[in-house]
Amino acid sequence: MKIAKTLGQFIIEKQADFPYAKGELSRLLRDIGIAAKIVNREVNKAGLADILGEAGTINIQGEGQKKLDVYANDQFIAALRSGGECCIVASEENDDIIHIESEVSKDARYIVAIDPLDGSSNIDVNVGIGTIFSIYRRKSTKGRATLEEDVLQRGTEQVAAGYVIYGSSTMLVYTTGKGVNGFTLDPSIGEFCLSHPDMKIPADGIIYSINEGYYVHFPDGVKKYIKYCQVEDEKTRRPYTSRYIGSMVADIHRNLIKGGIFIYPITASAPKGKLRLVYECNPMAFLIEQAGGKASNGYERILDLEVTELHQRSAIFIGSENMVKQAEEMMACFSPQVTKRTFEGLVAIQ
Repeated sequence: MKIAKTLGQFIIEKQADFPYAKGELSRLLRDIGIAAKIVNREVNKAGLADILGEAGTINIQGEGQKKLDVYANDQFIAALRSGGECCIVASEENDDIIHIESEVSKDARYIVAIDPLDGSSNIDVNVGIGTIFSIYRRKSTKGRATLEEDVLQRGTEQVAAGYVIYGSSTMLVYTTGKGVNGFTLDPSIGEFCLSHPDMKIPADGIIYSINEGYYVHFPDGVKKYIKYCQVEDEKTRRPYTSRYIGSMVADIHRNLIKGGIFIYPITASAPKGKLRLVYECNPMAFLIEQAGGKASNGYERILDLEVTELHQRSAIFIGSENMVKQAEEMMACFSPQVTKRTFEGLVAIQ
C-alpha cells in the first residue's frame, strides 16, 4: 500500500532547497495550508450556514464583498499574524497593507500578498472558487518599520506562489521556484496529500478561456486570436474549445492540467487591464512559468513588469507556451498602437 505524502512532510523534505530560510518559509507555507483548510470547511458548508450572500461592504476595487470573502480574508490574516514568519500582509480586500508588529513578527523576513477568495461571484451558485497567494522576502531593514515598497517588488522577486482551488475536491498547488506540485485535501485525515507531483502544462492545448461577452470591447489583436481559435484546422486541432468559468483559479487550474490559454485583456473601459498584478497576475505567472508555460500582458512578460501601486492592474495572457506566443503575435500585428508598458496609448477600441 502506497503511503500518501502530506504537505507538511513534503515541505520539510524540500527545506534543504532554501538553506537561507532556516525553516521560516516552510512554516509560512504551513500556515497558509492551515488557513486554507479552515476556509475550505466554511466553503463546503456555506449553503447550510449564514455565510452566503453579500456582506454589505465594498472593497478597494469598488466591488461588493461577499460574506465568505470577508471570512476568508480574516482567516488568512489571522493565520499569518499568529505564525510569526510574516511582517506584512497585502490583501486584495484591504485598502492598505497590514503591518504585523507583534513580538514574534517584528523581525519576520517575509511578505505575503493574497487574494483570499478569487471568483467570489460564483459563491452563491456552487461553482469553483479559490485563493491566490504570493510570498516575497522583506527588503527593509529588520527591526525597523516595514514599508509599502516591501510589497512593490517585481514578480521575478517572488520566492513562492500558489493557489488553493475549492471545487469537487480541494487542492493546494504551489511553487518555490523549483517546479510545481499539487496537493489534494483528504477530508478523512484533514491533510493535503501529494497528488500531482512535478506538474507540467502542455506546450499546446485546445482550450481558450476568455469572457467573450466583452468581445466588441477587445483590441483587434484579441479579436483576431479568438477567430483563429474558432477556425477549423485539423493540423492544429482547431476549432478550439471555449471554456470560461469566471474564476481565474479554476480556469487556470484546468488549463494547467489539460493545456490551454486564459486571457483577460485590456478594454476601452479598462485600458490598463482589470486583474490585479500583485495578487493575481504575478503569482499565477510565476507558477505557470515554473510549470513550463508562459505569461504576458500581450506584449511583455508579466514577471518583468514594474510594480508601482499596491492595487495595480494588468492584462494577462497565460497558459500553454505556444498558445500564448500565437496570441502575442496577433497583438503585435493587429494592436501595435497600444503602448507596450502601460497601455496608456489606448484611447478607444473600435
